[in-house]
Amino acid sequence: MNRLFLRFLGPVLLSIAVASILVYAVVTWIFGDPIEQSALRQAAPQIFLIEQYIDKAASDEWLSRLNKVREVSQVKFELIPLNQASANLNQAQRGQLKAGKIVIDAANRTLYRRVDLDGERYIGSEDDVLQAQDLPIDYWFNIKLEIVRYIIVAFVLLIPIGFWSRSHWRDIQALAKVTQDFGAGQLDARASTPTSASIYPLAQQINQMANRIETLLSSQQQLLHSVSHELRTPIARLEFALEILQDSLVAQDADANADAKQVQRIIAMQGDLSELNNLVSELLNMAKLDAQGQLQKASIDMDEFVQNCLQHLPPKPPGLQLQVDILAPGKSLYADHRLLSRAIQNLLKNAYKYADQKIIWRIALQGEFWLISVEDDGAGIPETEREKIFEAFYRLDRSRDRATGGFGLGLSIVRQILVLHGGRISISESELGGAKFEISLPTVS
Repeated sequence: MNRLFLRFLGPVLLSIAVASILVYAVVTWIFGDPIEQSALRQAAPQIFLIEQYIDKAASDEWLSRLNKVREVSQVKFELIPLNQASANLNQAQRGQLKAGKIVIDAANRTLYRRVDLDGERYIGSEDDVLQAQDLPIDYWFNIKLEIVRYIIVAFVLLIPIGFWSRSHWRDIQALAKVTQDFGAGQLDARASTPTSASIYPLAQQINQMANRIETLLSSQQQLLHSVSHELRTPIARLEFALEILQDSLVAQDADANADAKQVQRIIAMQGDLSELNNLVSELLNMAKLDAQGQLQKASIDMDEFVQNCLQHLPPKPPGLQLQVDILAPGKSLYADHRLLSRAIQNLLKNAYKYADQKIIWRIALQGEFWLISVEDDGAGIPETEREKIFEAFYRLDRSRDRATGGFGLGLSIVRQILVLHGGRISISESELGGAKFEISLPTVS
C-alpha cells in the first residue's frame, strides 16, 4: 500500500476544503454572495413582472395588475406587513428591504420587496411588503456545482501526486528492503536507486555506510580466523611434546617421587593446553556465527528435538535432577536444528554448573511464539549483572575458578543464535531460587 499517497490525501483534501471556504468568503466580500446572485438570476422573470408590469401601472391599477399576475403565475404573490417580513430576514437583509431593494431568501425560495416607501399605491402601502413564494430557484444546484468543481480540482491535483508518491514510495520500499537484508546478515546488500530519484543521496550514504561496516566486519572475522588457526599449530605441537615427555619420564622410572611431581606438572600443563584449545574452538564458533548470514531452517519435531539435546549433554552431576516439561507435545518448531540445539545445550550446561539439586527445562507454545525456559535452584544472578553476562568473555566472580570454568562465551553464543532466529532471551529470578533463562522464538520465520 502506498502510505505516502495516503498521507498526502488527507492534507490535500483538507487544503481544498479550506481553499473553497476562503474563495467563497473572498468572492462574497468583493462581489457579494454568489448563491444570492445566482438566485437573483433564476428569479429574473418574476422580478421583471414586478418591476416592468406591476410597478408600471397607475396607482389605482397597481392592485388589479397584481391580481392578474396572481391568476396566471405559479408563484404565490402575497402582501404581508413589513414587521412580518422583517422577522424572516437577517439584519443585512432587513436594511436592504427597508431601503426598497429586492431581497432574495434563496433557502426558502422567497422574494421580498416593499410596495413603496411613501404610500403612493394605496393607503398604508408603505407598511406592506410584496412577498413572492415558490420561486423557481434551485438552491442546491449551486452547492452541488461547487462540490463537483472542487472534486474535479482535487482529482486533477491528486493524479500527479499519486504518480510521484508511487515512484517515491517504491524507492523507499527498496531502500528499506536493503537495510533489512543488511541487518539480517547479507552484507553485500546495496541500494540501486536511480540518480533521478529524490532519495538518491540517502541511498548513496547508506551504501557507503554498508561498505565501511562490511570492511570492518570482514577484517575482524579474518583476524579472528587467522589468530585462531595460528594458535592451533603451536598448541598441537605442545600437546605432542608433552605426551612424549610424559612417556619418557614413565619409561625412565628413576626417581618415583620426582617423576610423580613432574607427571603432575605435565598433567597441569595439559589441562592448560586443553583449556586454551577449548577457547580457540569457542572463538572459531563465534566467528562462524558472525559470518553465517542464512540459517538452514527446517521443521523440527519438538519431542525429537528434546531427545537430541539430552543425548548430547554431558553426564549430570551426582544428585542433580533435570525435569523436562513439554507443554506442546507433537508440535513442530521451524529453526536451524544444529544452532538451536547448541543454544539450549549451552544453557543446560550452564545450569549443570551452578544448580544445587534441581533444573527445570520447560517448553510451551504461546500464541505465535515458542517459550523455552531453563531454571535452576542455584545462587542466581544479581539483577545488575543480567545484561552483562551476555557480553563475550564476561564472567561473574564466582565462576572464575577452574572448577566451574568457562570463558564467558557460552551465553554470548546463545544470544547470537537467537538473534539470527529473530528471537530473544531474558533472565529473571526462578521460583526455585536460582536463575531463569527464558527464550522467545517466533513460530513462523
